Amino acid sequence: MDKIPVIEVENLTARFGDDTIFAGVSFQVFKGEILVILGGSGCGKTTLLKHLIGLYRPPTGRILINGVDVNSRSAKKLRKLRMDFGVLFQSGALFGSMTLAENVALPLQEYTDLSPAAIGSVVKMKLGLVSLAGYENHLPEEISGGMQKRAGLARAMALDPTVLFFDEPSAGLDPITSVELDNLIKAINAGMGTTMVIVTHELQSIFNIAHRVVMLDKSAKGIIAMGDPKDLKEHSPDLRVTSFFNRQPLEAKEVSA
Repeated sequence: MDKIPVIEVENLTARFGDDTIFAGVSFQVFKGEILVILGGSGCGKTTLLKHLIGLYRPPTGRILINGVDVNSRSAKKLRKLRMDFGVLFQSGALFGSMTLAENVALPLQEYTDLSPAAIGSVVKMKLGLVSLAGYENHLPEEISGGMQKRAGLARAMALDPTVLFFDEPSAGLDPITSVELDNLIKAINAGMGTTMVIVTHELQSIFNIAHRVVMLDKSAKGIIAMGDPKDLKEHSPDLRVTSFFNRQPLEAKEVSA
């Protein structure tokens, strides 16, 4: 993995009204890395993700993706930036009235001048990449939840982005389907070198796919740990961190200590 920062988060604050979710958050995501954002409920994981993809504008701090400020006011820069990353939302976010092929084709129609025939070829390739060849004409309601997630991933990859964002990709999936999706994510990362940022609290997925983690904490209103999850599980000096990774309530650890 190259130590080239693809994403740079600098002194970021998230606030809703008078309520500060987190403050002073800074980290980098390197080229080809799978970085997982984790933490307990209410710590701001999804809020951070929504800042990273430009859905929320921070009161202070900035975010750079491939050197472009996510909150840039330049329409040209924002258009290029949106072609550089794809997002797989928790629900898959497919349009129910459109076939899988039509869903995957949408970014290509919006951001490229490819002919309909060329778009059709790309759509088939992307669906094949996620093992959905032959399902082009199916509606989302006609396939399983795991297949919907894979179709959403195919759409996220339609423009060959350098960065993929995932919001709770394993949510709602059975354990076997969840592992299959994890393996697909790892295969895409290894085969294509795509940088990935994943929000999840699923420990099995975290240990399976993460190169590095950033851990947020609700009471600290910021980052309390960064690094290899396996190393943090065994060696972090912070009881909040080892408690999370060992599925042990913090109160129980404090009593046993």
